[in-house]
Amino acid sequence: MTPRNASWLLMGALSWCALPVLGHESPEIEVLAAHAPLFGSSDSASQGGLGEAALVQANSLRPGQVLEQIPGLVVTQHSGEGKANQYFVRGMNLDHGSDWLTTLDGVPLNLPSHAHGQGYTDLNFLIPELVQRIDYRKGPYGAAEGDFSSAGAAHISTRSRLDRPFLVWSQGQGGYQRALAAGSRALTPELQVLGALEQVRHNGPWTTPEGLRRDNALLSLSTVAGAQRWRVSLSSYAAHWTATDPVPQRLLQAGAWPGLPQARFGRFDSLDPSDGARTRREGVTLNWQQRGDAQLQRLDLYALTYALDLYSNFTYSLQRASDQFGQTEQRRAWGGHGSHSWWSATDTLPSWRHTVGVQFRQDRMRSGLFDSVARHWVASVREDAVQQRALGLYAQSDVVWRPLWRTVLGLRADQLQTQVDSLLQPLNSGQAQAAKLSPKLSLVWGPWAQTEWFVSAGRGFHSNDARGTTTRVDPRSGEPVMPVPALVGSRGQEVGLKALWWDQSPTTLTLWRLNFDSELVYAGDAGGTVPTLPSQRVGLEWSQRWLASRHWTLDAHAAWSRPRYADAPAQDSAVVNAVQQVGRVNLQWRPNAVWLGVLEWRSVGSAPLTTDNSVRSAANRTVNLRVQQRSTPDLTLSFDVLNLTNRQASEIAYFYTSRLPGEPVAGVADVHLHPALPRTWRLTARLDY
Repeated sequence: MTPRNASWLLMGALSWCALPVLGHESPEIEVLAAHAPLFGSSDSASQGGLGEAALVQANSLRPGQVLEQIPGLVVTQHSGEGKANQYFVRGMNLDHGSDWLTTLDGVPLNLPSHAHGQGYTDLNFLIPELVQRIDYRKGPYGAAEGDFSSAGAAHISTRSRLDRPFLVWSQGQGGYQRALAAGSRALTPELQVLGALEQVRHNGPWTTPEGLRRDNALLSLSTVAGAQRWRVSLSSYAAHWTATDPVPQRLLQAGAWPGLPQARFGRFDSLDPSDGARTRREGVTLNWQQRGDAQLQRLDLYALTYALDLYSNFTYSLQRASDQFGQTEQRRAWGGHGSHSWWSATDTLPSWRHTVGVQFRQDRMRSGLFDSVARHWVASVREDAVQQRALGLYAQSDVVWRPLWRTVLGLRADQLQTQVDSLLQPLNSGQAQAAKLSPKLSLVWGPWAQTEWFVSAGRGFHSNDARGTTTRVDPRSGEPVMPVPALVGSRGQEVGLKALWWDQSPTTLTLWRLNFDSELVYAGDAGGTVPTLPSQRVGLEWSQRWLASRHWTLDAHAAWSRPRYADAPAQDSAVVNAVQQVGRVNLQWRPNAVWLGVLEWRSVGSAPLTTDNSVRSAANRTVNLRVQQRSTPDLTLSFDVLNLTNRQASEIAYFYTSRLPGEPVAGVADVHLHPALPRTWRLTARLDY
């Protein structure tokens, strides 16, 4: 079934789901805690949950920015808005998702051995209005979290039913248009069907219009009552866009360049207007759980198909007349997660909760890297068929020994098997396997005086691209290279506290450290392996929610980190693109049930662009404004101004060599920037009926 056919099928079901429910009264407005303190249930100080009150404040620039409500996490974009976001947390440039696990209703979204980047996490198919909760954890301290979770994990839960059907229409600058229809309907008192259909169109401020077209459809059937519950979900997503990739700082400073078609070259101009991509994703998910008096069984199963055709040009004419390259991938994946939990049935101490679980996953993919001109292939660099199988077993025990003492002990065992068939270079074919044992431990004291103290330690890991584990010949140069290990270990420690010193005003403070055995990575853009050294990061995180009055609420967080290569000379030990300071202040004003105002200040600090720290990126500080009015019980209007001060900031900066017309054959090393959007307004109307 094609994405277009699937969308029309789901739209037909949605039309029936969204029929008005006669006699249904308007729901009461309830202000929920944005960041739950989670006293007595957190395993570490940096674990938390986000409810509706926090999610409704999320920046509306892109779907993935719902994750920015997690303290210390930054979501940016270095290319077209259809591409997976770039993520930063705890002094790590996560690229498109490596070392940060993201799941949606139990389905892992990180794609291993991806054509473009390891752990590629595309959240553009996420519908923010359907997100019910986000539970997050930083550090490798949760036994249920395996690959890609060394820096942390975010578990997104969506709704299985809606109070009322609704329509959303957004209009904004740069040709931005978004339409969403969603609704649910009871088939029986226990059985619920939900459907949603979304379309997004956007050109942006770019001289070459982005032409983003995003089509998204979802249909689910679920039980909503009883000890045994289940949900089956079908989803379909397709997108295509034209991208304006990073441009060199020397060109922006000059404003014009001989040999370029533009008389004047500005921040939003493109050096290759044929860059861009198209992608699609279809999936089916089964969620089942059964709860007893003192036990819980859960099972999440999924299957998906995925495809991507991506064209980029970062160096312009360094290697040939046009350095554009194409990356393609076709993937089929399936897997699941089953767990059994049981706990003490009495209040006597010690009380306990034990959990055992199993996770499994299999990916089959075919990927390619090609030299291209204007999206036409001119040469094949490498083509591979890859199979990857992952199995994880874990156990965790949470025991309350005394009224103020609790321990959380976990153990995880993982095995990875890969098979690579190189279709162009037989020497790069082969098999690899690896296993990791990851213990976890947390000590919790409290709550005492409205304060809970945590000491946590654990081992984690991330997988490397399967092609990197078997590559022995560089696909471009033909030079011999060393394969990389399939799994790379990490070690994390943190101490911290959660406190509720003022009514409904939780405080979190965490001091942490994270070590990696190496940061060897497979660079999909080059088709080879980039070796790096072992690394160490230390940092401090603080978050505070302050309920100033009935009408004013302040949320603030700040994070500092010091990332370094462990075995490098001090003068050459900076980790490239590792953002070291992050901050956000969110001021919310709610005078009554009709009006809501949100003012957000967001700061992304400077980062080293070279290992000797001689070149650094500029800090990015922006202000966003939202004014919302509930005109009637059924109609809500929202007005967003993004980058309110119209700051000329960059979402990302890199330092590498490129070549413009007339420059030496060896090219010029320079900073390359992808600008943030200028001041942009968007108007949104939501009708509940």
